[in-house]
Formats: sequence, structure tokens, C-alpha cells
Amino acid sequence: MIQLEKKRLNAIFNNFSGKKVLVFGDLMLDRYFWGDVSRISPEAPVPVVEITQEFSRLGGAANVGNNIDSLGGMPYLVGLVGQDNMGKEVLTLLKEKNLPKDGIVVDSSRPTTVKTRVIANGQHVVRTDRESRKPIDLATQKRVETTLQALIPQMDAVIIEDYNKGLIVRDLIQVAIRTAREHNVPILVDPKFDNFLEYREVTVFKPNIREAEAALGRRLSGQEELEEAGRWLLKKLQPKWLLITLGEKGMAVFEDEKEARYISSRARKVRDVSGAGDTVISTLAMALVSGATFVEAAALANRAAGIVCGEVGIVPIDREKLRQDLEEAG
Repeated sequence: MIQLEKKRLNAIFNNFSGKKVLVFGDLMLDRYFWGDVSRISPEAPVPVVEITQEFSRLGGAANVGNNIDSLGGMPYLVGLVGQDNMGKEVLTLLKEKNLPKDGIVVDSSRPTTVKTRVIANGQHVVRTDRESRKPIDLATQKRVETTLQALIPQMDAVIIEDYNKGLIVRDLIQVAIRTAREHNVPILVDPKFDNFLEYREVTVFKPNIREAEAALGRRLSGQEELEEAGRWLLKKLQPKWLLITLGEKGMAVFEDEKEARYISSRARKVRDVSGAGDTVISTLAMALVSGATFVEAAALANRAAGIVCGEVGIVPIDREKLRQDLEEAG
């Protein structure tokens, strides 16, 4: 367990305020229907959920931005919504939080990505998805490219949040990485399968173990296999740091020729892992640009993920709750 002295912790947290982080990725609307189950449907062997509450939250890359905001930073979102009611709702939620939406393109050719979750008696019952996975057209790509080139030089960090929904195409990956490197802006990547090996020479490459297994085409069932895969990814993609999240087992951190370092998770009741990856990449970025070493940043991100997993539904990390959790651990 990585522990930080209170003085060191306060120095990092105090530097969070006002950090500008561009989040380039697949924006989503997360809809929730909460209710109770007291009977089974006579029409089919399924529970009848009596809805007591309905609400929406920012999801996907928008949730990454929400985490940045909750930590005290200033997120700048670059992504797409459809020309539909769900897209309007995303923009309304951003306005309510006073988050800038200038980098968001409204694309009439595709729907807003919506994940709808039904939660009954505190348990996740079912999820429905509404989305398009087709790559964006060239005209939309050009609009996004122009936005990236204008905003990245002004940022303290850039996050690419790829959910394989069609926005993150090869040419835009190259534009984002090249522009960030030209202006010495750290760039962190949360990848998915389609573009996994396109992210070369970034600052942080952060897959989870399932994504790494899918991209490499094999199971990583033990420490030896995990470290072999980590070394291969370091050589292939040449990130400054590689971080593989391991679920309840914590994280594995790789850097150059150094031995892998493991950060274990704190034992706690896990109620919902939704959004944990968003919290990890957000906290990593904020800690790194606030003076933390990478291992310190990873430790903070690990604790933040543990906290949000204790909640049902996708929620951003609470800055003061994270600080208190870390102080108690120290």
C-alpha cells in the first residue's frame, strides 16, 4: 500500500484547483430507473419493477469530465451527441454544471449514445444501450480535428476516452497525440479493442486486464504472463508509463526496464464497478499535473476507484471523501 504524508497529500490536492484537462472521447447519457420488486410478471418469468425514481447522469467521456470537475479541475469535452432529445439532455446537464460545451459536435446522422439501467432493491437488474458504432464521416472528423488543434495547446493534460462508438478514428488519434507532444502536454489514454495498438508514445496507457487480454488474444492468468504482456506493450507502444487495472486485485504499473509495481486495492464492499475506469483516468491525470509522481498518482486513482465502486450507479469521485479516505489510510 502506497501511503502519503498529510503534508504531501495536501500539496497535491491544493494543486488540483483550476487544472485544465481536455477529454476527447465518446460522450454518453446514463439513464436510471430505480424501483422495487415485490412480484414476478404473469406474462413471463421476470421481475416487475415498480419505478420510484428516474434520473439521468453524464456518462462515458462526459463522466470523465464530471470527475475532473468534482476534483476541482476544468474539463473541456470534445465529442459528439445526436440531434435528438437525449443529446439535448446531455447539453442541459453540462450547462447545469457550468461545463463548457464548445467542443461538442451535434451530428444528425447518429443517435446520442444512451445507457439505460434498471436498478431494483439496490441491485442492477438490466441495462439497455442505444448507440451507433459506425466511424464518423470525414466532415465531422474535420470539425473535431480543428477543435483538438485549437484546444490542446491550452491544456494541462489530455485524456482520450475510447469506448469504440465511432468517434475515435485513427487519424484523430494521431492528431491528438502529435499536437499534445508538440506542446509538451501529457496525454493519457483509456483504450478499447478497435484502436488498442494505435496509441503510440503517449504519457500514460491505461487498459484494464480484460482489454489487454482481448487485444493480445490470450489470457493473462498469472503474474508472469501479466508482466510479459506489460513488457511487450511497453516495447510496442512506448508509453512513458503503462498501468493495467486488475479489478479487485488493484493495479500493475510498468515503466521502462523497471520491475512491475503492484498497488493493491483496499478491501471494501463493491456495489457497482460502473464508471470506475473513468474515475481512475481522471484522478491519474489530475494528480500527475498537480505534482504527484506516477506511483503516487496511481495510488490516488486506485483509492478513488474503490470509493466509487461502493456506490450504486455511476457517480464522480468526491474530492473531500477521497482526501479523507487517504488521510485515514495514512
